[in-house]
Amino acid sequence: MTEVAPLRIAIVYDCLYPYTTGGGERVYAELAARLANAGHAVDFLTRVQWDGPTPTEQPFRVVPIWDGPIADEQGNRLTSSAVRFATQVFTRLRRTRRDYDLVTVSALPPLNVFAARAALGRRGPWLLADWLEVWPARKWREYSGAAVGTVAAVLQALGLRRSDDVSVNSLFTLGRARSRLRAGTGFVLGLVDLAGAPRPASDDVDPGLLLFAGRHIPDKQLTVLPAALAVVRERVPGARLVVTGTGPETPALLEAAEAAGVPVDVRGRVPDDELTALMGRAAVLVNPSRREGFGLVVAEAAASGTPSVVVAGDDNAAVELIDPGVNGFVAASAEPEELADAIVRALEAGPELRASTRAWYAEASVQRSLDVSIAEILDRYASARG
Repeated sequence: MTEVAPLRIAIVYDCLYPYTTGGGERVYAELAARLANAGHAVDFLTRVQWDGPTPTEQPFRVVPIWDGPIADEQGNRLTSSAVRFATQVFTRLRRTRRDYDLVTVSALPPLNVFAARAALGRRGPWLLADWLEVWPARKWREYSGAAVGTVAAVLQALGLRRSDDVSVNSLFTLGRARSRLRAGTGFVLGLVDLAGAPRPASDDVDPGLLLFAGRHIPDKQLTVLPAALAVVRERVPGARLVVTGTGPETPALLEAAEAAGVPVDVRGRVPDDELTALMGRAAVLVNPSRREGFGLVVAEAAASGTPSVVVAGDDNAAVELIDPGVNGFVAASAEPEELADAIVRALEAGPELRASTRAWYAEASVQRSLDVSIAEILDRYASARG
């Protein structure tokens, strides 16, 4: 690793953990904290997500540059908010560009990359764009409608070439981006260790407990779980489902549970220590999501030795985290029978699968860690700046 003197760094994202929760929020907050703890001066440019004064408990400086909602009631991002935040990104970085050596900007949404590039110029700070996801044009049109989605797809294609380098969260995403990237750019961040240190094996694993942990939004497909549970219970009568998290799909989940005739324990948002305990007790984490940029919840479960079941899909990078039969299984689809089959395989594998899941995490959390990725970021910066 190249030795790099302490740098002045800006990280730009419109959400800050823990005021807004999610995988991306965790990634950027942890990146900022680790860089700051390593001796770099780090500013986190974001929007206001808290009541009262700007937070000061982080090891980095929180710099609010805009105040407003970014999503509608269904959790879909608002185009108008993306434009407003990007405008403030440009304004702030244009005024302070001489204050930084390196700027990392989230490409969610892609407008942020254009704003940062325009503000910094080609001779300003080294610009790293981090792409949590890269979508095909069809996905953009599904998400934002034909007109806005087409524009967003074009902006994404152009944006992939606007930064000095590009980071992504998975080989899956890098493969999608590769044809648009400039030669020599593009690398994958290791994020497995964000789930924390391996946890002691639980003494009270419930052999029939299925757990879902995440936001209740359409992409998570959690409404398929009751029907799948009904099929599972035909083979494992004691199987039961606990669901944590909240969102607009919660009522539909409850309706699906009633229709399937199965009990579903919906707990809402729970404290971190309670969620950790649930992950330790669960026999399997079930994540039927059709879209994941990484799938941190799979790593979080594995840190407790809990295997996961995910669903194969064109937009689901969480599949990369599963070594079938080692730390979980990949269902062919979210159809109840196919999802149930993967769940039953995980339940029947029992302690042996938990042991191999724990071993998988111990290795992956070292080899695919954020610390390794930070070293690569600094190496790439040093190489680019001579």
